[in-house]
This record gives sequence, structure tokens and C-alpha cells, in this order.
Amino acid sequence: QVQLVESGGGLVQPGGSLRLSCTASGINFSVNTMLWYRQAPGKQRDWVATIRSGGTTYYTDSVKGRFSISRDNARSTVSLQMNSLKPEDTAVYYCRSEFGATVYWGQGTQVTVSS
Repeated sequence: QVQLVESGGGLVQPGGSLRLSCTASGINFSVNTMLWYRQAPGKQRDWVATIRSGGTTYYTDSVKGRFSISRDNARSTVSLQMNSLKPEDTAVYYCRSEFGATVYWGQGTQVTVSS
């Protein structure tokens, strides 16, 4: 049974930081591309960041320089360090694994940026 479990969400003030984690089980984590997406209320789910099995990373423009994605294959965990958070970063954040056409999603973790 495959599970992706996100953690680390919460309420933070503008300018603050959060670190999200996603721990996978039931997949060969090290060969999967791992991604973070987010979905704000009333909006579509948007891609945020990707880390390939070899460690190459990609970011959507709005988070470049503020967010950092990393992976720990020994712990089957992908993380998203989020700094300089803005109210527009408020969303449910989801992790996603990809290996070929095989895709899995986590259940999401809420991030709220508000004073």
C-alpha cells in the first residue's frame, strides 16, 4: 500500500518560515521524481517545485529564491523549506511522486500565512 504523508503545515506570519515534509512508503523512493503542489481556496492545484531522482530541482517563478526542495532517500522523505512567506502562499500543499506513468498524491497539509 502506497502512502505519502505530509506534515509541517500551520499558521505563520508574513515573512516567516515553515518546513514541510512528505514521507513515502510503498514505493521505491529513490527512483521517483518528487514534486510539491499547492491549491488555494477556489483555485486549481498548481505546481510549486520538483526534485528529480538525481537531485536536479525546479521551481515555479513565484517561489524562486524563497522555497527550497530537498530529499533524503534514506528516510524516503522530501522536504520543502519555505522562507519569506507571503499571504498569497496560503494553500493546501500536496506532495506527489512520479515514476513513469505511476503517480501518487499525499493528502495535503494546510499552510496559512496571516498576521
